[in-house]
Amino acid sequence: MDQRGIVSRVTTGMRVVDVAGRDVGTVDLVQRGDPNAVTVQTPTADPGGSLDELIESATPEEPDVPADLAARLLRTGYLKVSTDLVPTGAVYVLADQIASVTDHEVLLDALTADLPAEE
Repeated sequence: MDQRGIVSRVTTGMRVVDVAGRDVGTVDLVQRGDPNAVTVQTPTADPGGSLDELIESATPEEPDVPADLAARLLRTGYLKVSTDLVPTGAVYVLADQIASVTDHEVLLDALTADLPAEE
Protein backbone atom coordinates (compact mmCIF):
# COMPACT_ATOMS: atom_id res chain seq x y z
CA MET A 1 0.00 0.00 0.00
CA ASP A 2 1.38 3.45 -0.86
CA GLN A 3 1.88 6.10 1.80
CA ARG A 4 -1.23 8.08 0.79
CA GLY A 5 -3.27 4.91 1.20
CA ILE A 6 -1.81 4.17 4.60
CA VAL A 7 -2.50 7.75 5.82
CA SER A 8 -6.11 7.44 4.69
CA ARG A 9 -6.56 4.49 7.11
CA VAL A 10 -5.62 6.65 10.12
CA THR A 11 -8.29 8.45 12.15
CA THR A 12 -8.08 10.99 14.95
CA GLY A 13 -7.85 9.51 18.41
CA MET A 14 -5.78 6.48 17.35
CA ARG A 15 -2.87 5.49 19.57
CA VAL A 16 0.62 5.98 18.06
CA VAL A 17 3.53 3.66 18.97
CA ASP A 18 7.14 4.12 17.84
CA VAL A 19 9.47 1.43 16.48
CA ALA A 20 10.78 0.66 19.99
CA GLY A 21 7.24 0.03 21.29
CA ARG A 22 7.05 3.35 23.17
CA ASP A 23 3.64 5.02 23.35
CA VAL A 24 4.02 8.36 21.53
CA GLY A 25 0.50 9.75 22.00
CA THR A 26 -2.76 10.04 20.06
CA VAL A 27 -3.52 11.27 16.56
CA ASP A 28 -4.88 14.81 16.65
CA LEU A 29 -4.84 15.61 12.91
CA VAL A 30 -4.58 13.56 9.71
CA GLN A 31 -3.41 15.35 6.57
CA ARG A 32 -3.18 13.51 3.27
CA GLY A 33 -0.33 14.49 0.98
CA ASP A 34 -0.60 16.88 -1.94
CA PRO A 35 2.24 16.28 -4.43
CA ASN A 36 1.65 19.78 -5.83
CA ALA A 37 2.22 21.54 -2.49
CA VAL A 38 5.47 23.47 -2.80
CA THR A 39 5.40 26.43 -0.45
CA VAL A 40 3.92 27.50 2.83
CA GLN A 41 2.98 31.11 3.40
CA THR A 42 1.75 32.75 6.56
CA PRO A 43 -1.25 35.01 5.93
CA THR A 44 -0.72 38.67 6.66
CA ALA A 45 -2.97 40.39 9.19
CA ASP A 46 -5.08 43.35 8.09
CA PRO A 47 -4.57 45.97 10.80
CA GLY A 48 -7.99 47.45 9.95
CA GLY A 49 -9.83 44.16 10.53
CA SER A 50 -11.83 43.11 13.56
CA LEU A 51 -10.23 41.62 16.67
CA ASP A 52 -11.60 38.18 15.72
CA GLU A 53 -9.97 38.42 12.27
CA LEU A 54 -6.69 39.50 13.85
CA ILE A 55 -6.75 36.57 16.30
CA GLU A 56 -7.60 34.13 13.51
CA SER A 57 -4.78 35.44 11.30
CA ALA A 58 -2.31 35.10 14.18
CA THR A 59 -3.24 31.46 14.74
CA PRO A 60 -0.46 29.31 13.29
CA GLU A 61 -1.27 27.26 10.23
CA GLU A 62 -0.56 23.55 10.20
CA PRO A 63 2.01 22.18 10.19
CA ASP A 64 3.73 24.44 12.73
CA VAL A 65 7.34 23.63 11.78
CA PRO A 66 10.07 25.37 9.70
CA ALA A 67 8.98 26.10 6.10
CA ASP A 68 11.18 23.48 4.40
CA LEU A 69 9.87 20.70 6.64
CA ALA A 70 6.30 22.03 6.34
CA ALA A 71 6.52 21.81 2.54
CA ARG A 72 7.72 18.20 2.79
CA LEU A 73 4.95 17.30 5.25
CA LEU A 74 2.32 18.85 2.98
CA ARG A 75 3.65 17.01 -0.09
CA THR A 76 3.90 13.57 1.53
CA GLY A 77 1.11 13.72 4.11
CA TYR A 78 1.46 13.66 7.88
CA LEU A 79 -0.09 13.05 11.27
CA LYS A 80 -0.06 15.51 14.15
CA VAL A 81 0.22 13.55 17.39
CA SER A 82 -0.65 14.97 20.80
CA THR A 83 1.97 13.87 23.32
CA ASP A 84 3.38 14.60 26.75
CA LEU A 85 6.87 13.68 25.54
CA VAL A 86 7.77 17.15 24.19
CA PRO A 87 7.29 20.59 25.77
CA THR A 88 5.12 21.86 22.89
CA GLY A 89 2.62 19.01 23.32
CA ALA A 90 2.71 17.69 19.75
CA VAL A 91 4.94 15.97 17.21
CA TYR A 92 4.52 15.36 13.49
CA VAL A 93 4.79 11.99 11.76
CA LEU A 94 5.67 11.97 8.07
CA ALA A 95 3.68 9.49 6.01
CA ASP A 96 6.85 7.53 5.23
CA GLN A 97 7.45 7.01 8.97
CA ILE A 98 4.26 4.94 9.29
CA ALA A 99 5.01 1.20 9.24
CA SER A 100 1.43 -0.05 9.58
CA VAL A 101 -2.06 0.81 10.75
CA THR A 102 -4.33 -1.51 12.73
CA ASP A 103 -7.92 -0.88 13.79
CA HIS A 104 -6.89 1.25 16.78
CA GLU A 105 -3.16 1.88 16.46
CA VAL A 106 -0.53 3.48 14.23
CA LEU A 107 2.83 1.70 14.32
CA LEU A 108 5.86 3.76 13.28
CA ASP A 109 9.20 2.73 11.82
CA ALA A 110 10.88 5.68 13.60
CA LEU A 111 11.81 6.52 17.17
CA THR A 112 9.97 9.23 19.08
CA ALA A 113 13.21 11.24 19.20
CA ASP A 114 13.22 11.37 15.36
CA LEU A 115 9.77 12.98 15.13
CA PRO A 116 9.76 16.77 14.59
CA ALA A 117 8.10 18.67 17.43
CA GLU A 118 5.54 21.40 16.91
CA GLU A 119 7.10 24.85 17.28
